[in-house]
Amino acid sequence: MKKYKALLIAASVTVALGGCVSTNDKKVTNTVTPSNNIQSMVTPQTAEVSAASEGEITLERIMSDPQWIGALPTNMGWSVDGSAIVFEREKQNSTLTDVFAVKASTLKNEAKVPLADMHKYRFDERVVRDDGVVAYTFEDSVYVQFTNGNTVQLTRGGNALSTLTFMTDGRLMALSGNKFIAIDLTNGVREELVSWVFDEKPEPVKPAKDYIAEEQQSLIEYIKLQRQISEERDSASAQLAAANKGVAPEAFYFDKSHRLAGISVSPAGNYAVVATTESKPTRDDSDIMPHYIQEDSRIAAKSVRQRVADAEPVNHELWLLNLSTGEKQALNYFDLPGYNDDVLANVKTENAKANGETYEVNRLPRPITLLQSWYWTKPSIRWHKNGNAVAVMLEAWDNKDRWIATVDLDSKTLENQHRLHDDAWVNYRFNSFDWLNNSETLYFQSEHTGYSHLYLQTPGEAPVALTSGNYIVDDLTLTADDQYIYYKANSEHPGIYEIYRVNTQTKAIDTLTDLNGITDYTLSPDDATLLLSHSKVNQPAELYVKPSASQQKAQQITSSTSDDFASLPWAVPKIVAIESSHTDAPIYARVYLPEGYDSTKKNKAVVFNHGAGYLQNAHMGWSGYFREYMFHSMLVQQGYVVLDMDYRASAGYGRDWRTAIYRQMGTPEVQDLRDGINYLVENANVDRERIGTYGGSYGGFLTFMSMFTAPDLFAAGAALRPVTDWAHYNTPYTANILNTPDVDPIAYERSSPIYFAQGLEKPLLINAPMVDDNVFFHDTVRLVQRLIELEKEDFETAIYPVEPHGFVQPSSWLDEYRRIYKLFEENL
Repeated sequence: MKKYKALLIAASVTVALGGCVSTNDKKVTNTVTPSNNIQSMVTPQTAEVSAASEGEITLERIMSDPQWIGALPTNMGWSVDGSAIVFEREKQNSTLTDVFAVKASTLKNEAKVPLADMHKYRFDERVVRDDGVVAYTFEDSVYVQFTNGNTVQLTRGGNALSTLTFMTDGRLMALSGNKFIAIDLTNGVREELVSWVFDEKPEPVKPAKDYIAEEQQSLIEYIKLQRQISEERDSASAQLAAANKGVAPEAFYFDKSHRLAGISVSPAGNYAVVATTESKPTRDDSDIMPHYIQEDSRIAAKSVRQRVADAEPVNHELWLLNLSTGEKQALNYFDLPGYNDDVLANVKTENAKANGETYEVNRLPRPITLLQSWYWTKPSIRWHKNGNAVAVMLEAWDNKDRWIATVDLDSKTLENQHRLHDDAWVNYRFNSFDWLNNSETLYFQSEHTGYSHLYLQTPGEAPVALTSGNYIVDDLTLTADDQYIYYKANSEHPGIYEIYRVNTQTKAIDTLTDLNGITDYTLSPDDATLLLSHSKVNQPAELYVKPSASQQKAQQITSSTSDDFASLPWAVPKIVAIESSHTDAPIYARVYLPEGYDSTKKNKAVVFNHGAGYLQNAHMGWSGYFREYMFHSMLVQQGYVVLDMDYRASAGYGRDWRTAIYRQMGTPEVQDLRDGINYLVENANVDRERIGTYGGSYGGFLTFMSMFTAPDLFAAGAALRPVTDWAHYNTPYTANILNTPDVDPIAYERSSPIYFAQGLEKPLLINAPMVDDNVFFHDTVRLVQRLIELEKEDFETAIYPVEPHGFVQPSSWLDEYRRIYKLFEENL
């Protein structure tokens, strides 16, 4: 294994000093080998900490309602007209929020938005016409803001309008129930463009269904006359509809056993692309969980999702509708490269062999759907604003292929433009795509090089890369003039996210922020200003502003943390690159050293396993696991070393790191944990016999897998809201990594802790919320029964009767972490 030269970067810290904010943005770097002693590593640059910042961090404080940290700004954005910066703060002693605004021209005088004016600042959808007219939705209404500054309320209540689009003739198009309508903003006239029905198309007369019906229709003159009248009336209605605009167009009819999966209408109003799918239940009557704590003291049965073990393939039928002629044409998938490949042939062969059977490769078409990303709410159908070109993003149900295809409106066929294939699974996160505004050129994300990057493609030609390298690009924003695409990337270091833009013509990249942490952005409506949310490792996110086109530094406009929070000595972990014994890439991790660290003294340690699997936590910003971060600061104060690793499967490190767990969840991660422990023993003088571990959700699963399959690693562990058997988890996440249980039982049995419970040797705490609709309480119940049957003694279970997957009640948080802390104190 080659030595990996790691870039070690220390986290910058923002702290409040005497009522003002001092920010040290200097990045400190040092090239080291991962085996260097931890004492030689670069110390993070921090502002001086006042003497008051030496208070004791307690569980009672850090597990209390997080409002004590401060009323932090969330949900940042811009007002409808772009004149104000808008964000929310949580109300005191409430789970509700207030909306605040700051004038973009002055960046001063933050003020709460009056409820009567809320529609000027908040919106659900917002679209802009070429002449600057804005249409937007707020709650139950649609508003139009004209270029003279006047705002008109177009609707209030009634059938909700959504999916707003400006048409090529200037009218506003919107979805209303089962139809799209067009509204002329000059006179208010509404026109129905298209409607659809899932039923048999009505016929004026029906053919005879059997012999006696046929006999009736041929013998009885009255019946003949009635049929003739019906046909004449239908013909007259059709002629009137064809000749007179006063009649709405006839609805399109689809298989009554199907439902709508997606629809998009051309801005020209002449075509629509529709996806339909078989309408079948997504859960069974037995998919329920009991909720024991109710007002009436009875037990409520709550509906929950289907298990992956019960999942059935889903296929979408794609249709091109000609709204001028009423023609409906199926768009088949035959021309998509690999559409009928038996991509799971090797997996099925392995499983068949394990059962003493033989698998024969088949070439049946694979189920294909519009891409249903967790990060997109609108269907993956994109019309160019000129109405003449449309592209769709499709995925195989097995998620081994993703296609971007255009529709030839003349030949009524799909034309593949880009195929992304992955033998493991296509990343659900990096699927942004659309057209440039002023040319029929596509831009999209693809991970085909191993990292998510940005591409341009003229249909029929090869894609052109705008970014490249061993980093990820995400959160794309195209400017109105097509000159730039803004994005967020970790190109400097995996744990630092800054904002960039790329020139679509020259490919020149501008670095727009240099804040050294985690930065998100939203571009102002006029493309002139960046509104930023930036956090550091020990400082929650605050808002910043900077001109988008200059190198001017970002200006902080909020300061929200409380004096109580600022007074405590929060730990500043080092971001280290740990050498892996299984891959050439390093394992990035946060290492927290105890106060007064002594390299000659044997230390106790805790390893935290983050949740979600595909998530990044060893970064330079404020963690989503902020309670855990504060808990680690408390442990550091009490002499613990803490390790928080981005094991393989974590986000931020590219495709190979993500897919290392394909068909073997829990194996690469435990290997990485062993490398992490070896690192602590060799570089932080940690006692190998006094190391504990804990984590929630995927982190709870990983706690199980490490303690069951590698019992020498940890002296004790706590598994919180843990997955114990992946066959009971959801389909979108699990089927990507392990396929489905009917196809690949080997992967499920290789990856599920319940199959390895006999390996438990050390103290184990299992904390399980009972109204968890993500990881079911049933997971814990089955594992506990298995441990009982195995006659295991050294485990305890704590249940939380009112808690969902993410705890809500401070009392539950406190109880949980008291138990975790006690476990470590007693065993480490």
